[in-house]
Amino acid sequence: MDWYLDAVCQDGKWEVVLLEENGNVFAAHPYFIKKKGPFKYITMPHLCKYMGPFYADHIQDADQKSQINQQLLELLPKVDHVNQNFHYAVEDVDAFLARNFTSKACYSYRIEDLSHLEKVFKNFNSDYRNNKIKKAKSTVTIHQDLSIEEFYRVNKMSFDRQEMAVPYSLPFLKKLDEVLAKKKQRKIFYAKDKDNNIHSVVYLIWDNTAAYYHIAGDHPVLRKSGSGILLVWEVIQYTKNVLGLHIFDFEGSMIPPIERVRKKFGATRKNYFNVTQFNSKAFELLVNFRSKG
Repeated sequence: MDWYLDAVCQDGKWEVVLLEENGNVFAAHPYFIKKKGPFKYITMPHLCKYMGPFYADHIQDADQKSQINQQLLELLPKVDHVNQNFHYAVEDVDAFLARNFTSKACYSYRIEDLSHLEKVFKNFNSDYRNNKIKKAKSTVTIHQDLSIEEFYRVNKMSFDRQEMAVPYSLPFLKKLDEVLAKKKQRKIFYAKDKDNNIHSVVYLIWDNTAAYYHIAGDHPVLRKSGSGILLVWEVIQYTKNVLGLHIFDFEGSMIPPIERVRKKFGATRKNYFNVTQFNSKAFELLVNFRSKG
């Protein structure tokens, strides 16, 4: 979706290389390119899970995809560094490895069949079903359409609790939210108690195939109410009953505590690739120095 890339590709620009046949595009490789001093590099925009190759629906053969990847690579610009996450559809990165890229297998978590919500709920961890969700329902109520400023305030608390910096700013999120709201492809959910204290928040987005648990946050003191667990169940039901979609994507994560929670919702692991390449030793030293810092 070009409009989504327009919104998230701030402080840089996105481009795309295309392969066409008889005037019809059958493959595309979008990328986000930035500059730092004399260096140019391709990286992932904030709040964008995947870039890299995409194929037309009729492209299914693995060998054909590999050949397409080779063609797309020829068209990419020369840069000092590349770091991209590829979509689930990219199952083979041999073409990139042959060009001295390094690949890493990553994974996300999805519930891929919401056709029967009763079955989905039964697949939840028994503690979630029998305890946490019931406890949360006795403590909080679920609401929609919180302001983006208030959402960010609670979202930031989750990072503060872990002594981590929020990777995106409020102005960045506001710009993205304006676009998603205009397209009617987002909904903000929150759980609050009788004293109007907000316990948890979820920012849900969707496309034509799936809904995505895009951003979330919990009040560090109030999170033990189980409100975050209840909110997940609420947005799953919203995905099926209101949006009419059958896939719910947690958008990660490989962080062990978060991964354990995703599994407790009955979500299954979905693999994808991250590929990187350094073409400048100076830029590699700079990146390594900053990562250690």
